[in-house]
Parts: sequence; C-alpha cells; structure tokens
Amino acid sequence: MLADVLRARPAGFDEVLALVDGLDDALVHGLARLDDDRAAALEAVAAAFDGSPPAGRVGDAIGKIVAGTVTDEHLAALAGARVALLGAAHDALVAGFDAAAGRTREPRPAPGGTAEPTHLTAGSRSWLRELAIAGWRGVDHELAAGGAQTVQALLTEPARRRLAVLLDGFSAELRAAAPVATLPRVPVRRWADLWSRALVLSQDGLPAEPSAPADGRLLILGADLHEHPTVFRCQVHALLETGDGVRLVRTSVAAAKVDTISGPSAWRLLGAFPVLRAALAEHRSVEVAGMTLTAGGDLIWEEERATAGEPADPFTTARVRLAGAVASSTAPLDRHPAAIAEPVLLEEGGFEVDTARLPAAGPLTPELVASAGACLGLLRFDGDRWVVQPLAVRASVRKKEVAVHTGDWALGPTDAKAAKAEAAAGGAVEILQERAGRLLRR
Repeated sequence: MLADVLRARPAGFDEVLALVDGLDDALVHGLARLDDDRAAALEAVAAAFDGSPPAGRVGDAIGKIVAGTVTDEHLAALAGARVALLGAAHDALVAGFDAAAGRTREPRPAPGGTAEPTHLTAGSRSWLRELAIAGWRGVDHELAAGGAQTVQALLTEPARRRLAVLLDGFSAELRAAAPVATLPRVPVRRWADLWSRALVLSQDGLPAEPSAPADGRLLILGADLHEHPTVFRCQVHALLETGDGVRLVRTSVAAAKVDTISGPSAWRLLGAFPVLRAALAEHRSVEVAGMTLTAGGDLIWEEERATAGEPADPFTTARVRLAGAVASSTAPLDRHPAAIAEPVLLEEGGFEVDTARLPAAGPLTPELVASAGACLGLLRFDGDRWVVQPLAVRASVRKKEVAVHTGDWALGPTDAKAAKAEAAAGGAVEILQERAGRLLRR
C-alpha cells in the first residue's frame, strides 16, 4: 500500500533537517553574534558538502562567516547550501512517492539561457545581508521597513516580479512582527525559507526556466485555492493530453484584493478568466492551443488560447488516466519538502487529511471530508509527515452520494445560504473594481 511505504523516512532525511535547523538557528540570533555552538552548526553544514562540487565555495564562505566576515558572496553560498540540502530532502521524498505510486517523472532538461543582469537586485542583496547580520531577534521597525524601496523598484521590472512579490510578502511579515525580540515564538524555518529563496533569486545570471508551446486537451483534476489578505489565487491541477501522451500540469490565475473581500465573492475577482471558471464549475475539459508549458510543469494560462470542451468528471479522469500520466521534474528553486503537491486519488484509508487547508471560497467542509468514501487531493509533506489536502470528495449526504469540488463555486455558490451571503458581499467587489477603473482612466 502507498500509505505503508510513505510512513518510512528516506535514509539521511532526519540528518539533513538537523543540519538545516542548525543553520536556521544561527539566522535567528544573527551572524554577527555566533557563539561556539552556532559556529559548530555552520561548520557541520560545510562538512556535509565535502567531496561535492560546491564544497570549496561553501566551506570557504562558512569559514569566513564564522571568522566574522559577512559579504554578499558568502551569504549567497550559505543560502545556496541551504537550498541544496532541502532540495536533496525533497528529491528523496519524491523518489519514495514515485516508487510507491508507480509515477513516471520526466528528467530535468538542460537549463535555458540566463536572465539579464540588473542593478535592481543589489538593493535586495543589501537588505537581506542586514537581516542575516542582525538575525530575526534583531529586527526592529526600521530594519523591517528597509526592503520597501527595493520592492518598489523591482516591481517595475517584469523579469524580477517573482523576487519583488516574495520580498514584499517577507517584509510585510517582518513589519507585522517587529520588534521581533518581543515575540514569544519566531517562525524559524519559514523566515529562513523566505530569506534563502530571496537571496538566491537576487543573484545575477540565474538560468531561465526552459519552456515550449503546448496544444491539447486539459482534463481538470481540481483547484487549490490560495486566499490571502491581498491576493486570491486559483491553482488548477490537471492532465494535459497531447500527441505525445498525457502529462501532469498546473496552471494558475490570480488577482489582487483587499482584506474585506473573502469567501465565495473572491471568485468575482477572476472575471477575466471565464473559460477556466466555467470549466471548474461545470466540470468540463478545455482545449488549449499554443500556451506556454515550462519544464517544471506549469502551463502559463492565456484565456484567449483556451476553448471550453466536453464534460469531464474529475474522478473519472483520475481513475482512468492519472496512473499513466508523466510528471515533470521540479524546478531547482522549488525543490523543498513543503512545496510537494502530488495529485492522488484515494479510495481507501491510511492517510491523514489536512482540513485546515479547506478554502472559504469553496463548498468543501470538514464534515463532508470526514464522511467521504473517496478523495481526490494533493499529497503534501507537512513538517514531518505526509498529509492529503482534499480538492474533491465523494460523500453521502442525506443518503445520496454526491461529489463536491473546491472549484464548484467558480461561477457563484450553488448552496442557497452561501449564495445569499455572497450576493451581499459581492457588491463590495463591484464597487472596488469600478473605483479602480475610474482611477486608471484619470
């Protein structure tokens, strides 16, 4: 059984996480204040790379940091070492899952060209260096706000939008927590994840993600909804049928919002994507032509390249086609245990279900999940265990079997009570959109 195999830990997994924890603890207290124990933890990280290609660079950088010299180059090597350690942990977990589930994964292609160097990333590297030297416990209001100017500059450059959004969210968390010294508990691994990823993305000469145009039929498995105070994002997991076979893909659409817009009314923000919304609500396939597909399995959604197709039940799709679909190898910077999200169809027990991820914008409830006889979801690695995030369930309601999906309300709630509440809240969306349009016309 898949559940039995996934209860085991890959060899060396706990040791890798222990190395990462030691590095993260040094970032909590700051690289300017390394005591003997934290210096030893960093040296253990360097020792783990002995015999590998980056051994010299990582060892030299950590040696200089322990000695009290902290430069952008040294921090880039430290962040790269942390990304590599967690990437190895990710690869071991995915390899175990693939072996247990029989999933085929396409080898990673050669890197594409490199991104153009820009002076804009110097500001982000400078701010991230100050954070590492001070440590999370040393972050005050002034230091937390130091990244704002860099974020505004990066947002003007489309190629750096990913870094800009990451830094914007990171700095917002630090500002909300400042002064961090007064916090009873620090989100140690999360902030270290954000810091290391931002620092790697701030380097010049990173390879571009390989991509190619794709045509075929998109068979939707389910929607993972991300609801945050300032953004609503719908990430769709699906199978793409092409002339070369069937492969697992993801595609995402998103919109900015304010905190007062939440629940089902957030779908109104995605009004620019009627084909995708209808496919989710009506359980239809989508014909795509010439959309960009990255080597990591991300289909870059372009509404004008999509056409509504025939009805396609996600449970039938998963039961018939999922086992034979080819998955993409994860992009280098996305190799992290927390980023694992493998579509699975479960028709037997043995897995822990994560109901904390159920979105307010969809009809799934903990009660429905608890009574489910079948679950279509994402297998995730949460901290130290595998859990399933439900995207759809088959359950018995009033002695009748029903299928309920997170995307069922993409065109509006089908539940009368939820529809009434959404109608009352939806006016706020229309007012804000009208005001935004008026401002843009001025």
